[in-house]
Amino acid sequence: MLALDLLAEKKIAEAIERGELDDLPGAGRPLELDDDALVPEDLRLAYRILKNAGYVPAEVAALNDIAELERLVASGDADAQTHSRALRRLALLKTRVEPRYYRQVLGKMRR
Repeated sequence: MLALDLLAEKKIAEAIERGELDDLPGAGRPLELDDDALVPEDLRLAYRILKNAGYVPAEVAALNDIAELERLVASGDADAQTHSRALRRLALLKTRVEPRYYRQVLGKMRR
């Protein structure tokens, strides 16, 4: 164990002895961990930090926009002008995101 690990363990043990960790929210319940089994182990911490900070990669945000626009178009609730705008925006987003996204996925699968 590294000196930092030993120091951290000591501080945690002292806090437990003083009762500072009693009555924490969620005490006695299992942790709700995201399923990150598909994320490489060396990237999990960085991804979790970015996620907790509210960061969403541009590709993910665009894919979310695509899904939302597809729902709008499929629902038929939009007026003609909104429907037309949604279709144009959807086409634009798909041409920007999908080829690049698929190339990245294929590249990772080939490795």
